[in-house]
Amino acid sequence: MPTTPTAPTAPSAPSAADLRLTDLVSGFGAVDLTEVQELADLQTRVDRKYVVPTSMLADLLADHQGLRVLEIDGRRRFGYESVYFDTPALQSYRSAAHGRRRRFKVRTRTYADSGECVFEVKVKGGRGETVKERLAYDRASAASIDPQARAFAATVLQQALPDARHVVAALAPTLVTTYDRTTFVDPVAGTRLTCDAALLCTPAPQDRSGLAAEGGYSTAGHAGLGDQVVLESKSPGTATAVDRWLWARGHRPVSLSKYCVGLAALDAALPSNRWSRTLRRHVV
Repeated sequence: MPTTPTAPTAPSAPSAADLRLTDLVSGFGAVDLTEVQELADLQTRVDRKYVVPTSMLADLLADHQGLRVLEIDGRRRFGYESVYFDTPALQSYRSAAHGRRRRFKVRTRTYADSGECVFEVKVKGGRGETVKERLAYDRASAASIDPQARAFAATVLQQALPDARHVVAALAPTLVTTYDRTTFVDPVAGTRLTCDAALLCTPAPQDRSGLAAEGGYSTAGHAGLGDQVVLESKSPGTATAVDRWLWARGHRPVSLSKYCVGLAALDAALPSNRWSRTLRRHVV
């Protein structure tokens, strides 16, 4: 049975990068969640991800003073924790690594500041369509899948996986990711920009004694991005002003799945050609 996460330790003093990020966003006008949805309601969108040094973020924001930043209860940076689930043979990971059209991702996501937790299932069908469904979840169960959530996942996954119930029955926690997110909105263009900082990937707490015999994996330690941030532009389709700014400075979108890159960084034996450039250049 998967174990629950260990009790959090006392927070450490903010790093120099944390302090810089806090200073960088302090001068921008604030919007609340309702305004974000009104100004940039991107139900159908194109996402582009970049990994850049924190120092470059300062220049980017200095050149885009028209952006506004999401603020809730005086906070502008919000802690996220995701627990990803996979089969012993890592079917979710390997489907992505080999570029299969039918693939899926199952996780819980906890919003550390509010305590809210959701169970999410994302599935890509054979025609390229992507469906993401979520279910309100108990934070205390974030590192496991209860019977209701398993039934929910099986219902969502059966659209793309003929053996969905067998797959869901085998799911166990594999990876935990934590990071802080700041969300910017361009109120004129109706686009968004998220900035994820302090990304850390660690093996999920569980008994892995049977995984090796079933073609699984062996992980240890942790992986992250050091003094770099993940920027993700979100637009209806056309390039945003931030995209064009980054392109002009030699930064192009990268293939970055936090789950897949994190797992590949922790186990060099896994197939990872799809993310080799990101792993080589950015992961520490």
